[in-house]
Amino acid sequence: MVHPDPRPPLIAGILLAGGFSRRFGPQNKLLQPLADGQLVALRAAQALIAALPGSVAVIRANQPTLGNQLTSLGFKVIECEDQHQQMSDSLKLGLMATQAAFPAMTGLVIALADMPFIQTGTIQQVAQQLIQARIVQPMYHGQPGHPVGFRSDLIPDLLAIEGDQGARDVLRAHQSEILRFECQDAGILRDIDTPADLA
Repeated sequence: MVHPDPRPPLIAGILLAGGFSRRFGPQNKLLQPLADGQLVALRAAQALIAALPGSVAVIRANQPTLGNQLTSLGFKVIECEDQHQQMSDSLKLGLMATQAAFPAMTGLVIALADMPFIQTGTIQQVAQQLIQARIVQPMYHGQPGHPVGFRSDLIPDLLAIEGDQGARDVLRAHQSEILRFECQDAGILRDIDTPADLA
């Protein structure tokens, strides 16, 4: 008799907070306060860790305050050195750290630290849908957004990414396998690119 695996699927989270935010200006946009005073990166981080307690954050080197705050939230924090300047570099660091920290994971959800308005419930929905699809992406009014979930068997594809494109190449290569679902969360489309976006 075959016994079902009693452990639920482990979906891990990766928070990418290692970018340079060049379009924002001289300040680090991830450390700017939102209208309620909370920092951009911490708002995004709280939503992710509330949905997925097993999460890794990739940050730039020499950001001890952000690193300490993310650690206190429960993240495993990885520093991205200055020579790793493209999105694919920090994504790969996050993937390898996540594999090491959660070897039994069945999937992962990749979130961006400059998208602080995504609801925890939306992230949970993405994670839950990974049981039935290899890639999951939320939509708002027909527009695909973030975060995106991937089954673990796609990690080799994600590790092969080069440049500043993030996971777009993997999405393009697996178009037919993406499960997109409509949600009522406008935050999946809102990122912080300029100071005006903080309002």
